[in-house]
Amino acid sequence: MRHPAAPTLVLACVTLAGAAHAGPLLERIRAHRAAQAASAPASAPTSAPTSAILPGDHTFTLTWQGETRQWLLHVPTGFQPDRPVAVVYFFHGGGGNMQHSADDKLYGQIGSSDRLGHLAVFPNGHGRLKSGKLATWNAGNCCGAARDDGIDDVGFVRAIHAELGKRLKIDPQKVFAAGMSNGGMMAHRLACDASDLFTAITAVAGTDNTRGCQPSRPVSVLHIHARDDERVLFNGGAGQPSKQVTDFTSVADSTSRWVQRNGCQPTPRTVLEAPGARCVEHEGCQGGSRVRLCVTETGGHSWPGGGKVLGTRGSQALSATTEMERFFFGR
Repeated sequence: MRHPAAPTLVLACVTLAGAAHAGPLLERIRAHRAAQAASAPASAPTSAPTSAILPGDHTFTLTWQGETRQWLLHVPTGFQPDRPVAVVYFFHGGGGNMQHSADDKLYGQIGSSDRLGHLAVFPNGHGRLKSGKLATWNAGNCCGAARDDGIDDVGFVRAIHAELGKRLKIDPQKVFAAGMSNGGMMAHRLACDASDLFTAITAVAGTDNTRGCQPSRPVSVLHIHARDDERVLFNGGAGQPSKQVTDFTSVADSTSRWVQRNGCQPTPRTVLEAPGARCVEHEGCQGGSRVRLCVTETGGHSWPGGGKVLGTRGSQALSATTEMERFFFGR
C-alpha cells in the first residue's frame, strides 16, 4: 500500500531541487517581493469574523457535558450593537422548555426586553427527550433529571454567557437572572455559585434549595411567592402535586438566608402595599445589594400578572414582570 504522505514529500523535494538551479532570475524575484513587503503598511491583527445579530429571536446550540443544549436569544427592537447592553437570563419551570419561557402571554419577557432595551436569554434545561421538552434545572435539591443526572447547569450558563460575550457587548454590571418555580430555584443557585457574573436575581414560586452557598460578592435578591402556593409551600415542604420532588425550603428561610449572606438589616420596611399583595425590603446590605420579598395572598403556583397553562389564573394583585423590571432597572 502506498503511504498517503509520500507524494507530498516527493513534490517538496522536486520543488526544492528546481529552486537550487533557478539562478539569477529567482534572486531578482525574491528581491522584488522583499521590496514590496517592506513598503507595505503594517496590518492590524485580525479576529474571527462574526455575523451581525439583528433584532428578533435567534436559536443557538451548545454542546455541554456531551449533550446538545439549546438557548434562545431575543434582541430588542432598536438595539444598538456599539453600546454595552444589559441581559436578563430567564429560566423556565420544571417540565418546561425555552419556548415556554419565551411565551409573552405567560411571562412577558419579550415585551419587557423590547420596552427596556435589554437582551433576553432563554436557556433550555436538561431533559431525556431529544425535543428538549420536559426539561429541568439542577438547582441543588431540585429538580428531576437535571438533579438526578448531576448536570452542571451553572457551568452551562457560564458557557452561554461566554458565547454571548463573543457576539455582543454585555454590560457586566447589568447581568440578571430570573425564573419561575424550578427556574426561580436555578436563579437562587446562580446567585450562590455565579455571583461573579450576576448582580441581581428574581425568583418566583421557587425558593432557595441549594445544598451550599458561598457567593463571592453580595447579590440582590427579589423573591415573589403566593401564600396559597400548592406546590412549593409558602411555609416549607412540598404540596401534593410535588411531594415526590423534595422538601422545599420555606419562603421565610430563603429570605433570611439572603439577609444574612448580604449583611442586611434584619427588620424590613414596606415598599409596596396593595389589595392582595405586599412587598418588604431589607436595607443596609453590603455592596449596595438589596433583599426584597413580595407576597400575594392568592394565585397559587404561578407568575403573578401573567397567564397559566393549567388551572386558574395567577394573582393579578401585582405583576411579577413589572416588579422584576423595577428591581433590576429601577423603573
